[in-house]
Amino acid sequence: MRLKGWRILDRRVRTPAGEVDIIARRGALVAFVEVKARATAAELDFAIDERRLARVAAAAEVLMPRYAGPGDDIRVDVILLAPGTRPRHIQNAWIG
Repeated sequence: MRLKGWRILDRRVRTPAGEVDIIARRGALVAFVEVKARATAAELDFAIDERRLARVAAAAEVLMPRYAGPGDDIRVDVILLAPGTRPRHIQNAWIG
């Protein structure tokens, strides 16, 4: 999967609060991305839930000072992957 216009800042960053799979920047936007892969497209509907998103958001909060500067916009995204399907990108998955 190609992230056109995005620069990958880091991958698989662990914190005591949780883990972020990808941290990417495009201009003044920093995205903390959770990636979920499942064996079938039907399983993708259950791959992410509020608890998992909350852990990613908590990890993003810990990591923000390292990757984002004053004036940057921050969001938590989700990318869902399954064989034979197009990747599903959910922007701003966590609004909390």
